[in-house]
Amino acid sequence: MINDTVVELSRWQFAATALYHFLFVPLTLGLSFMLAAMETVYVTTGKKIYRDMTMFWGKLFLINFALGVATGLTMEFEFGTNWSFYSSFVGDIFGAPLAIEGLMAFFMESTFVGLMAFGWQRLSKGQHLIVTYLVALGSNLSALWILVANGFMQDPQGASFNPVTMRMELTNFAALIFSHDAQAKFVHTSIAGYVTAAIFVAGVSALYMLRGKHMELAKRSFRMAALFGVLATAGVITLGDALGFVGAKAQPSKLAAMEAMWQTEPAPAPFNVAAWPSQSEQRNTWSLQIPYVLTPLLTHTMTKEVPGIQEIEAQAALRIKDGIPAVEALKVLSSDPTNAQALAQFKAHEKDLGYGFLVKRYSPDQDVSQATDADIAKAAKDTIPEVAAIFWTFRIMVALGLIMLAYFILAVIYTLRNNVENHRWFLKIAPWMIPIPFLACEMGWLVAELGRQPWTVYEMLPTWMSASSHSVGYMVFSLTGFVLLYSVFIAVEMYLMVKFIRQGPDEHPHAPSQPKPAAGGGYAPAGAMMKHKEN
Repeated sequence: MINDTVVELSRWQFAATALYHFLFVPLTLGLSFMLAAMETVYVTTGKKIYRDMTMFWGKLFLINFALGVATGLTMEFEFGTNWSFYSSFVGDIFGAPLAIEGLMAFFMESTFVGLMAFGWQRLSKGQHLIVTYLVALGSNLSALWILVANGFMQDPQGASFNPVTMRMELTNFAALIFSHDAQAKFVHTSIAGYVTAAIFVAGVSALYMLRGKHMELAKRSFRMAALFGVLATAGVITLGDALGFVGAKAQPSKLAAMEAMWQTEPAPAPFNVAAWPSQSEQRNTWSLQIPYVLTPLLTHTMTKEVPGIQEIEAQAALRIKDGIPAVEALKVLSSDPTNAQALAQFKAHEKDLGYGFLVKRYSPDQDVSQATDADIAKAAKDTIPEVAAIFWTFRIMVALGLIMLAYFILAVIYTLRNNVENHRWFLKIAPWMIPIPFLACEMGWLVAELGRQPWTVYEMLPTWMSASSHSVGYMVFSLTGFVLLYSVFIAVEMYLMVKFIRQGPDEHPHAPSQPKPAAGGGYAPAGAMMKHKEN
């Protein structure tokens, strides 16, 4: 049996690398489409200020993109190094979208990023615009395939367990791609990236306006960011509701934890605005409620009951008992795959196999046939994630989303009145808003991943079974190394971003729109040409 400390350290290491990496992802997703929008205006109107905007924000995009790639590459290797049983168990399914992401999306994105950066003088306006859109498309396709893989972990669709090979096998690729969880999460996450980029652009633009620098670029950038952001924020809130509706069906334990619902309440149930959940006592020591709100919010009806934690736990205990025969049959099939009686027993209890795995952790010598009622009760309690953490991270995320919506509504009003530069109090707030969407994205990731526990693949594979058999010393060393390395990446990102924001867009005399031949023929280097501003 794998050491519990090793499992926890493996979880901490993956969480640390994912949280670090996810600081770069939203800005890449959103800024890529903002660049495409700016360049579209440049191509359609011919106004050179929009080219200057595209080139300036594109420079910041490239910094973020490069460091995002550096932090993301190691994560896929962690599945093989720290989660070897998981990789073996679901590799046939999980590997497919990740492979497609690398071949179709990441390579496309990386290739066209180079053309976007260095192709201003080598491509026509229309060709360069197409390249910028392909970069944006590649960025978002990368997110799509990664979230398809994650969606399978949240709600396994399109696969079945083969008792002969002892692995999950892909049976329906379309069901994997178009699972409700994967699609809802992709749209929600992508639009959260658009919000992040809009607040970033607005915050930096406000800083320039406060200092009276680069005023034309700053005001136009702020306007585009405000319009982009108000639509994206409204979208991310709306689609967050859709994701919650999907999650209510796929993961009722996560939903109950998000709402700190210990008991099933008669419909329409009250909504806990704030509460202090006690996991040991299975109750809220205090709470502030709004009557009748939770049921329509989660079920879009006034009559459908939302199951509470205690009911979910009782159902889990029954499923654990039903899953024990499946695990026993699997043990026989591992040595005799042709045993018809064991195969029939497995098929009869297959749907609760994952719950049978849960009790192995507490059974003597991991022999589920010896599991007692006390062992089953412990395993059933494990099916409830950490309620307080999920309850509060979810509310922080929602509160930040509402703050951002209010901010963008004011931003749109002021910018459409053409007097945003006169509202200095608002401009002073804008740079301080930049961390808000990053924090909201991190909170959303925590809700999704903490709420899935105790499973790596929901109701199929427990987390405690998934980790590799490393030593505690190895895990401490690698965790420390990753945290230090990724902290360096964050420091480099901050340094470069601050440096180029302070430097601002290049200010040079106007130059002809077409590149001049360099000495000896050909064209001037792209780096030199990027410093010219067109008429």
